[in-house]
Amino acid sequence: MKFTKYFEFMRQRPDRAIIREEWIERVVNNPAKEIVQKDGRIRRWAPIEEMDNRYLRVVLLPDQRTVHNAFFDRSFKP
Repeated sequence: MKFTKYFEFMRQRPDRAIIREEWIERVVNNPAKEIVQKDGRIRRWAPIEEMDNRYLRVVLLPDQRTVHNAFFDRSFKP
């Protein structure tokens, strides 16, 4: 996986630092839901069992390999 500079910067926040790369990879490879934005970025969600099944949202660039953002999405409804 590749990461944008924005992702690397945001990952320094305490609420984002807990997100493991293996969880990001899990969401990328096995999303429960996917939406392609108008700008071509891809939003994918999946529950993370280790975090009480909270849904992790991963935003990918259009190349589908570069992670732009990742966070636990409190407003996501499966």
